Amino acid sequence: MRPLLAVEAVPGPVFYDAVRAALAGTGPAVLPVSSDPAERARVVAAVRPDDGLDDEEVCLVVPTSGSTGTPKGVLLTAACLTASGQAAVERLGGPGAWTLALPVTHIGGLQVLLRSLAAGAEPETGTFADATARLEGPRRFTSLVPTQLTRLLANAPDALAVYDAVLLGGAAAPPALLDRARSAGVRIVTTYGMSETSGGCVYDGVPLAGVKVEVGKRVALSGAVVARGYRSGEAGFDGDRFTTSDVGELRDGRLVVLGRADDLVVTGGEKVAPAAVEAALAEHPSVAEVAVVGVPDAEWGARVRAVVVLHPGTALTLEQARDHVGERWGRVSAPRELCVLDSLPLLAGGKVDRGALRALEP
Repeated sequence: MRPLLAVEAVPGPVFYDAVRAALAGTGPAVLPVSSDPAERARVVAAVRPDDGLDDEEVCLVVPTSGSTGTPKGVLLTAACLTASGQAAVERLGGPGAWTLALPVTHIGGLQVLLRSLAAGAEPETGTFADATARLEGPRRFTSLVPTQLTRLLANAPDALAVYDAVLLGGAAAPPALLDRARSAGVRIVTTYGMSETSGGCVYDGVPLAGVKVEVGKRVALSGAVVARGYRSGEAGFDGDRFTTSDVGELRDGRLVVLGRADDLVVTGGEKVAPAAVEAALAEHPSVAEVAVVGVPDAEWGARVRAVVVLHPGTALTLEQARDHVGERWGRVSAPRELCVLDSLPLLAGGKVDRGALRALEP
């Protein structure tokens, strides 16, 4: 039985030392928890750190976001985290200095920390531009989600251009956003993965060394990076193989993720992929940020709702949005609702809170 300690996930010596000891096997396994008392209580109640761990090789238990239900603790060993870190460093061309821009309650931020510790350093924190200015060494890296990239392109493009690689994950990035970033001199590496695979394990559509991708009804990932399972014992794992909730396909040998199976909008019997609609709307000159969800509809079963943030001084009507999407994907994919917000609601990890978007009043 290995002790499991809930540690407040605040970047700094206390948290870093706890993670170091957990990885080395000289301290208890770590459950990163939020500083927010309500969120901390929710995670602790679901993961039960006081019960300890039967598997003594587990060193890190990462709570999933739990935005639609009870959080699940993903059981990660030092071996799978090390395999992930080594494969990432190999793909990136060697170790480097990292800026930590993601919360360490989530696997994206934790991997930035782990790669920094493996290189004998600690990540830089603080405002993005200031943290970037403090980086030292021949290679510089950071990890972001698309919403962060959008905002940094507007506010700190020069800082972004400093990095040898900006890892972009957490959600699908619209092609228009990737084009804007690359035009600004930002070296983007798109990543795909999740807590269950120790973070990103597919870079620019190509699996990291030791990772296998299979595409059937769902995308399945296998290799040494795969977690031992869930604290709750829920299904999804088969040895070192994890079946995701995502739908995807292989194009020229590269994985293209089309979205979560449960995010697909079935409207009038037709399936609409929100990511495709988002990509189309992101190309509209008025749109700064966009997210698309399905909401119940008495006639169609579900209807497509687009939620956008507009560039200052611009406008967009529902008919304009429908025409723009319809030209690319047909009228069935065109949104039947358009909501304009000042900013998209985000979860703690930086992903768009799609539950909040579904709950918006039309």
